[in-house]
Amino acid sequence: MSETLKRALGLLEQISRQPATLDEIAAGAEAHKTTVMRQLHTLEECRFAVRDSRGRYRLGSKVFELSALAMEQRGIVSVARPHLEELNRATGQTVHLAAFEGPDVVYVDKLESHHAVRMYSRVGLTAALHATAVGKVLVADLPRERQEHIAASLNYHRYTENTVSSPEEYLAALAEVAERGYALDEREHEEFVHCVAAPIRDASGRVVAAASTSVPVVLLDFEGLLGLVPSLLSTTEAISADLGWNPQERNPA
Repeated sequence: MSETLKRALGLLEQISRQPATLDEIAAGAEAHKTTVMRQLHTLEECRFAVRDSRGRYRLGSKVFELSALAMEQRGIVSVARPHLEELNRATGQTVHLAAFEGPDVVYVDKLESHHAVRMYSRVGLTAALHATAVGKVLVADLPRERQEHIAASLNYHRYTENTVSSPEEYLAALAEVAERGYALDEREHEEFVHCVAAPIRDASGRVVAAASTSVPVVLLDFEGLLGLVPSLLSTTEAISADLGWNPQERNPA
């Protein structure tokens, strides 16, 4: 990636977090103020940034236009949404939808819990491949060679004492997911949250997304979490059916 493009994307990321003046932006950029000003002017011309009456730069209309188009192209969100809403109503718990974006697993939809406790996760945030149930579900469907490559490349950041900490442990966890048909996050990413996730398949049978239910441990113990599995599997099977997946056709009696 060219340095000019990299800097411009960095500026967009900076103003996405909080509107800022030229001086504030330049202070956090690894470039001269004049260079930052030129790039901001270019972003303004292309409607990726806009300057308000107080001289602060914020995201422009082009960003939101592209975001809307991206969501339209991500058909899985619109197909899954009604089913996820029903799961959310039935359980009252936080529901996530995640999918691969390049090498990363990203949350592409979220329905909040009906309880006062909220998850910090949000749409667009990446999910740790080794420490989240959705990450395990998506990697577990990849060819073994690809799984081994991913397992060898992870840094195995320890979020909690329960986090998977080695390639061998991770590959064993993926094998368990493939065998039982769903994945667990037993307080592996956050000490006070556990989670269960299941695969969503397209017409070819490939896993194209993962849906999950996340629950604070103070609201539901591990046995209670497992009690959500039938509803989650029913939901992911219904979404998969809407995407054209028919396991009977693939595995005739």
